[in-house]
Amino acid sequence: MPAPALEARREVEADVVVIGGGQAGLATGFYLRRAGLAPGRDFVIVDAADRPGGAWPRTWDGLRLFSPAGFSSLPGWMMPPWNDATRGFPPRDHVVAYLTGYEERYDLQVLRPHRVGSVRRAEDGSDGRLLVDTAGLTISARAVASATGTWDRPFWPSYPGMRDFAGRQLHAAGYRSPGDFAGQRVVVVGGGNSAAQILAEVSTVAETTWVATRPPRFLPDDVDGRVLFATARARIEALEQGRAHAGVAGLGDIVMVASVKDARARGVLHAQPMFTRLTAGGVAWADGTTQGCDTVIWCTGFRPALRHLRPLGLARGGRIAVGGPSGTQALAEPRLHLVGYGDWTGPASATLAGVGPSAKATAAALIDR
Repeated sequence: MPAPALEARREVEADVVVIGGGQAGLATGFYLRRAGLAPGRDFVIVDAADRPGGAWPRTWDGLRLFSPAGFSSLPGWMMPPWNDATRGFPPRDHVVAYLTGYEERYDLQVLRPHRVGSVRRAEDGSDGRLLVDTAGLTISARAVASATGTWDRPFWPSYPGMRDFAGRQLHAAGYRSPGDFAGQRVVVVGGGNSAAQILAEVSTVAETTWVATRPPRFLPDDVDGRVLFATARARIEALEQGRAHAGVAGLGDIVMVASVKDARARGVLHAQPMFTRLTAGGVAWADGTTQGCDTVIWCTGFRPALRHLRPLGLARGGRIAVGGPSGTQALAEPRLHLVGYGDWTGPASATLAGVGPSAKATAAALIDR
């Protein structure tokens, strides 16, 4: 019996390939389209997911934005308002619907699912082409904008006894809803918003212990995404003028959304110092104190998802040095831009409201090429 025929690899060309169809990729696509490039022909957006929304469909069910919709929008189209008892802070599914509509509104023609395995040089020199490889598809491009974010690279710290612990361990990236932990003893690790919000949910159905490497810093109750947005903009302006500005980090780390306020009212919003090791049945501190638990949830952040760029040999310490007029151009490979990974690729660029300036500057630099 003859072997089945192998599916032929498609090879296409484009001026620009945008890798990632989440908020950063869509914002970059918006500005490329506005500059006159045709989606699907002059520039191509490829995305690993099988549906729109970037990382948002994979976040936990109860996640909400810190801001009203008007302060959480991508360039060109305001997020439709969300009105309920949470002061209009939209839930996850509202954000997914908005990103889905945004993609359709501007006919960005995202190709999915196409997980990029590698970006490599077809030719050396700034005028040569880069090859973007996915399963079954190779795109030859004059330039690449990488906008893959961080969700696919959850960070797991290393602690003694992790292999010995007999219970369940999961990262915040794998958390979905509190019902999975009903009646359990749960340790939540981390000092940021994810830890506080997940603790707030899980503590309604389970016995929870919160631990962090340093005491969590709570923002005042009246500070939400609107203040954070204004602060982030002030930092951008200060940096452009050569002035120092602490930015959002100077205010605190944890936004007091409704669920976190409720946890405070119930008396569960207290973090203990970080344990030193895990045991078969729980965790232990340096002074010999132990705590039994069934599950440890690691809310320990993420790292940039840059594995596809390894063939270019640019990363140092998990990042790629960027600069140029856009602030997003790889210094050692001018055909590559990185958009939306955090402050190192543009102030507040990892947020819905903050990615616009970086995307705009990136598109302008790509057009100039």
